Amino acid sequence: MIRARPTVAEVDLDAVRHNVRAMKPDRAQLMAVVKADGYGHGATEVARAALEAGATWLGVATVEEALALRESGLRAPILVLSELSRGSESEALAGGITPTLYTEDGLRWLSSAARSLDLTPGVHVKVDTGMHRVGLFPPDRAVEFVTGAVAAQCAFEGLWTHLARAEEDTATTEAQLRRFRRSSDDLAAAGLTPSYRHAANSAATIRHPESHFDLVRVGIALYGLDPGGGLGDRAGLRPALRWRTAVTQVKRLPTGEAVSYGHRYRLERDTTVATIPVGYADGYRRGLSSRADVLIGGRRRRVAGTVTMDQTLVDCGDDPVQAGDEVVLIGRQGDQEVTADELARILATIGYEVVCGIGPRVPRVFVGEQDQEPTPTRNGGAPS
Repeated sequence: MIRARPTVAEVDLDAVRHNVRAMKPDRAQLMAVVKADGYGHGATEVARAALEAGATWLGVATVEEALALRESGLRAPILVLSELSRGSESEALAGGITPTLYTEDGLRWLSSAARSLDLTPGVHVKVDTGMHRVGLFPPDRAVEFVTGAVAAQCAFEGLWTHLARAEEDTATTEAQLRRFRRSSDDLAAAGLTPSYRHAANSAATIRHPESHFDLVRVGIALYGLDPGGGLGDRAGLRPALRWRTAVTQVKRLPTGEAVSYGHRYRLERDTTVATIPVGYADGYRRGLSSRADVLIGGRRRRVAGTVTMDQTLVDCGDDPVQAGDEVVLIGRQGDQEVTADELARILATIGYEVVCGIGPRVPRVFVGEQDQEPTPTRNGGAPS
């Protein structure tokens, strides 16, 4: 495939491996969450690297994401983190995908598909302990619901929940964990004990060791981004993504000239202005106009005026710049670094949205690849 533009997102798979090792608790397994194309980093490649480093599960948002991983040859257990879309149950079960359950309708449709395939699928039941997005609610219905699932030809493999404020609020997190333990204890008293209990997201994995249980679900930290509150630095994470392009044209413009759409950026002195081939169609958001910095020659340079669909202008002052010079949008160049979280602060959002928003026309280039990935068994052991 011809790669005509110099705009690429470079993904360091060694950083992914490092982050898995940094995040994995000694006494719990780790699920690498690779939904949304690995948070914009490339799901298949990130999944392989995570498994190489010790992850034993993969987590996705949709059946389509799970089946794409299967089609790429990955055999590790994959959990879909919401109930399966109606009509996708048979294909998911045939692909060895593990479903999440929390509604009677979801159970009924899954059970029907399982009977038609003569399967007894392992399922993970999600209880809503306070996030109030999806999940079985109230959580004290767990015994009734799981009993029904077992009667409907499902194997009770996992019990889980999701924490709403693990990065910032200890009291809320502790309250959610108490509700989760209560559901777990009620199930155990009824003779229903899953192989996996999991509650910890990235923030809780770092900040709340009591939430580790049997399995932790690591998403944003897998990519070296901060789950919030500076926890990324505390865990020693390494950013995996470096978004770069190159200067395509340089102009020396006189004092008083205005640049880009709307002429909202007017030059206060004679200035060198560089054009770079990246814009909001690539995910470099219009809200960064005249507010964000890029790196050229190891120095910060301010975006000059409105970010357009395919191109952006950069104020280089009097510094020597020429066509072909590397430009870093996210990542390190020399002693300087622009982070996804820095851009997120400008945009009043979070780093997750910045990296997930890097568009599909930006090729992902992978460094630190290895030749072969292990295929862990469902219990996390090495395959025979």
